[in-house]
Amino acid sequence: MKIAFHGAARTVTGSKHLITLKSGLKILLDCGMFQGLGEETYPLNKQFGFDPKDVDILILSHAHVDHCGLIPKLVKEGFSGPAYCTPATYDLTEVLLLDSAHIQEYENRHNDREDPDTPKSATGPLYDEADVRKTLTLFHKIEYDKPTQIHQQVELTYTDAGHILGSAAVSLKINDSGNEVHLTFSGDVGQYNNLLLRSPQVFPQADFILIESTYGNSLHKDAAPADTELLRYIQETCMQRKGKLVIPSFSVGRTQELLYNLNKMSLDGKIDSIPVYLDSPLSIEATDITRNHPECFNKEVLKLMQRDDDPFAFPGLKYIKTVDESKALNFEGKPCIILSASGMADAGRVKHHIAHSISDPRNTILMVGYCDPHSLGGRLLEKPSEVTIYGEKYQVKADIGSIRSLSAHGDYLDLSQFLACQNPKAVKRLFLVHGEYNVQQDFRNWLIKKGFLDIEIPELHQEVGLG
Repeated sequence: MKIAFHGAARTVTGSKHLITLKSGLKILLDCGMFQGLGEETYPLNKQFGFDPKDVDILILSHAHVDHCGLIPKLVKEGFSGPAYCTPATYDLTEVLLLDSAHIQEYENRHNDREDPDTPKSATGPLYDEADVRKTLTLFHKIEYDKPTQIHQQVELTYTDAGHILGSAAVSLKINDSGNEVHLTFSGDVGQYNNLLLRSPQVFPQADFILIESTYGNSLHKDAAPADTELLRYIQETCMQRKGKLVIPSFSVGRTQELLYNLNKMSLDGKIDSIPVYLDSPLSIEATDITRNHPECFNKEVLKLMQRDDDPFAFPGLKYIKTVDESKALNFEGKPCIILSASGMADAGRVKHHIAHSISDPRNTILMVGYCDPHSLGGRLLEKPSEVTIYGEKYQVKADIGSIRSLSAHGDYLDLSQFLACQNPKAVKRLFLVHGEYNVQQDFRNWLIKKGFLDIEIPELHQEVGLG
């Protein structure tokens, strides 16, 4: 049996891990889009590193675009299924992939106007809505903790990873020519005591583990509590400076956490006079889906819902759906809060809001999650004096803030707790994926102290034999 790492290898995005059995059966774990890598992004997304027609089974860990975003391209180029995910992941994947297709079509039209000399084939959409619709027909939904025989050689069990709604660790029991192998892919692991979701669950003992390492050398507890920091930015920006608080936010997970926090502030009378605009049709859809999956909520949220049936809505919140409504926010002269996608500020309506807000010292651009260093959000966190957005240069005079503790990813103590259900000596090899290389090196040293003996940090497209 072999495994090849065709994404999220010494970088955070583009999750794609291809297992090949001795029989020739090929199982792809995730098929995500590379994001926020500047000029490298499109070429990386253009080439898989393998032939999609050769893939027999696709298993999806969760719905973030860096894990599911290239599945329609996989189907377009010959993959014909089956594909598996949890029920909540399917619901989110549907809206995220349709949104991704629409964004690509928009960006393609915009790029054509900016640079008509660039060949369309060099920057064109990777897939369209029809490809997404075809993709969705291939999926089968599997509940958590329900071992399912998906092939005569493969049994799949999903366990809750506590990262976003429907996120799961993937545990496989594989019959590889008579040899039983247990392999687990963590997907992305959430924080324990998550604001909304259940904590990550235990998973079966594995021979081989692929574990994410995004925050493999960070501790979120070193940061101030998210609700305290959020209220501070609201007070300083909207109440004291009378400015706009623009928050680039991932549509799935992060937006719902922010709305939950703002709802509690509203219940306590702390933000009564400040309008909050949710300017992302995708975020609105994702919030509606979240409401429909209370099975993923933790006990505290379920308890709150006994007295507040909608923990994501409050007086003063307005959904912005049309483009004209979104454009009108750029001329809003009163203090307000704008939540808009995407989280790394590399696409979507938030780029326009940043462009219209970045040069006013009354305003704040508040980053609330991981940003690749090459993304617009990552560049803003470096506190530059000038930034380029859609080909135009803007003076950075607004405050640039961040809230680290809102991350949907666990830190190295969370990841250690996630692995605590394993006997380290029984794990033959542990692969670190989904992280920057310097972070992964630190995390490897930490895991060695925890008793794991063979830890590898694969390179992009590297193939490794598993015995």
